[in-house]
Amino acid sequence: MPARIEDVAAHAGVSTKTVSRVLNGHTSVRAKLRARIEASIRALNYVPNPAARGLAGNRSYLVALLYDNPTANSSYIMELIVGVLQACKGTPYNAVLHPFEAGDDLAARIDGFVATHRPDALVLVPPHANNAKLLQRLDELDIRYSTISSKLRQAHIDIGFDERKAAADIVEHLISLGHRRIAHVAGLQGHGARTWRLNGYRDALRKAGIEYDESLVVEGDFTFESGLAAGGELLKRRRPPTAIFAANDDMACGVIREAYQRGLAIPDNLSICGFDDTPVSQLISPGLTTVRQPCREIACLAAESVLQSIRDPAMRLHARVPYQLQMRASTTAFKKP
Repeated sequence: MPARIEDVAAHAGVSTKTVSRVLNGHTSVRAKLRARIEASIRALNYVPNPAARGLAGNRSYLVALLYDNPTANSSYIMELIVGVLQACKGTPYNAVLHPFEAGDDLAARIDGFVATHRPDALVLVPPHANNAKLLQRLDELDIRYSTISSKLRQAHIDIGFDERKAAADIVEHLISLGHRRIAHVAGLQGHGARTWRLNGYRDALRKAGIEYDESLVVEGDFTFESGLAAGGELLKRRRPPTAIFAANDDMACGVIREAYQRGLAIPDNLSICGFDDTPVSQLISPGLTTVRQPCREIACLAAESVLQSIRDPAMRLHARVPYQLQMRASTTAFKKP
């Protein structure tokens, strides 16, 4: 038989009213007592009835992860989903996962979503995290939200990592191997990651005294297909690059496919690195040198923080999570032809 609120109260040695206060996020419950009750909830695997509690406390006990274009970078989105689910574990909250295509009517469509599902909090993924009109509308609706890697300073809670520095670090790795003609496959226009990773690429060139060549930057949209096209554009040139930094792993894999189709050996003829450290980066041969983006940790902290802000509306947090360079076999020292 499923545990009841009375069972939780008996296990924690408190009244059902005190348990109810914790479930409803009241700040009047002392921290130690709250921790004891939350431990009892976990021990008994107590799952509140969202419908009954919603009627009683005017809450849905739902936190929604809103993202765009899940097919373009499915591994990235899956890591975010796992992080949000991890944050909800052991709490009264459940996660709702919803893709929304970007567009001028995004705020209106999310209005409809909010009216239908009544989420208590939202976690926004780029490009939605960079939509100033959307954030303003959520403020007007008084809905708690956190953003992931937003390029705006509008959100009270934003969790990410230093993508610009990470991009500079990986390009510096290519430079340390003797490469000077280094190309970049840029990400989707309007996406914060595009700007930070392109700027990091330029920072590394500047630091090494290498002149920035605009012709070595080609457009992509974070998909394998765009990496394939970018690789074709770069490698058909009379003076192709000796190394390519793609703004994500999927595009890097597209470049690798194009290189193989042209009879080039990776990394002997061309060094390639990506960004994100998605599973494919370890499955391809050779393994892809890349940046490990701590997606799961970022999403977990974003969800935990926005849920905390329901109890503490004055909460503000802009945090950066550490990243790691993953050195694999797709890069090697430059060899003169």
